[in-house]
Amino acid sequence: MQTDTMPFAPTTLVGADLSWQEDALCAQAGPEFFFPAPGSSTREAKQLCGACPGRAACLEYALTHDERFGVWGGLSEKERISLKRRRG
Repeated sequence: MQTDTMPFAPTTLVGADLSWQEDALCAQAGPEFFFPAPGSSTREAKQLCGACPGRAACLEYALTHDERFGVWGGLSEKERISLKRRRG
């Protein structure tokens, strides 16, 4: 797997299952797509995530590793914070 094409997911975590990255659609888009400037739309990134086979695993990764920036698994930072609160 080429890690330089993955816009945001580190692949050096020991014991982490990152196999979802192999088919992740984010590998086909630049990081600016998933880390837009403040106030910019995340709509396009969320649409791409919605079609991605690794969406659920990506979201779980972001929640587990407390990713604070960017779109992960189809959710923005604020949406992930809200989801974590609801999960308790």
